[in-house]
Amino acid sequence: MTRVRTASLLAALLPLLAPSHAAESAAVSTAEPVAALRVHTLANGTVQATVAERIGGRLLAFGLAGRPSFLRFDAGAGPAEPRVDASGDNIGYLGHEVWVGPQKQWWVDQRLNPQRAADGAVWPPDPWLGLSNTTVVEDAPGVLALRGPASPVSGVSLDKRYSLVPGRPNSLRLDVRATNARDTEVAWDIWFNTRAHADTAVYVPVAARADVRVEAAEKDRPAPRFALEGGLFALDLPAADAPDAARKGKIFLQPAAGWMAGFRAGQVLVIQFPHQPRSAIHPDQGQVELYHDVVPGRPDEGILEMEVHAPYRRLAPRAAMQAHELWTILPYDGPATRAGHLAFLRTHARALGLDGL
Repeated sequence: MTRVRTASLLAALLPLLAPSHAAESAAVSTAEPVAALRVHTLANGTVQATVAERIGGRLLAFGLAGRPSFLRFDAGAGPAEPRVDASGDNIGYLGHEVWVGPQKQWWVDQRLNPQRAADGAVWPPDPWLGLSNTTVVEDAPGVLALRGPASPVSGVSLDKRYSLVPGRPNSLRLDVRATNARDTEVAWDIWFNTRAHADTAVYVPVAARADVRVEAAEKDRPAPRFALEGGLFALDLPAADAPDAARKGKIFLQPAAGWMAGFRAGQVLVIQFPHQPRSAIHPDQGQVELYHDVVPGRPDEGILEMEVHAPYRRLAPRAAMQAHELWTILPYDGPATRAGHLAFLRTHARALGLDGL
């Protein structure tokens, strides 16, 4: 496994960050803000992952070598070193980042912004977790580990470790450790949020309709839709010219097994995680959540968030909890149909360890 250093990174990074249809000038214009994020790449000739030291130590790109990133990331959304305070708004860099949950508690137990505490604000997410600079604590072939600052909003600090997986050349492991930095107890879960394009076809093993809850985000736009057949949930992707093509909202799922898969543009991303009983997940959340914002005919303006919650836990002062995801990305050259996708997943189920197929 090889490590691409920051100094020689941009040539390798730009094909991942630029959409496959983007003009060369668009890719070149991306270079400066990406470099300012102090990016690092893990590569082994099969896959490539790009991580920033800044903006929370987030994962910017992941894909098969030589192909566009599966993730949706916007290098121009804001500065490389954004202001981190309790009065600002979120900056939509996207990519993959880590929050804590439940969302309704984000601003309740802090004193920096009393109005947000009084309102029970559910937006923006903790800026110290998502926008701060991090410190590299491990930099080895195939591994990058980062330490974030203690947040005065949520009361925790996050350590993140990204590692290529020996013996699994298509895989990347994401480990997160959340530590209570306060002198009093805190209660949170670790929340993984992976941003993809809105036209990504997603599948999750789900046992019954009662394990799915749907919420619309706006009164004048339909909520996301889905199909559930044979124990497998499939997100519905509307045709661009459909009367209800503009959809926006969130789907909360209790999965029957610890994985979900997304298909787009000749790649399939399988995200695996420890399966939890419903009782371990905060009742406001689902172990798997899908936020779907579809803009008709403009998939690059919408978004799909593939989210996973770890168990909700109470942490004594200085105590810590850990969670992880295992990502595997594979080439897919079959038909862009539900039947084709399911056939592919069933073919690879045993090798990947996908239960429920």
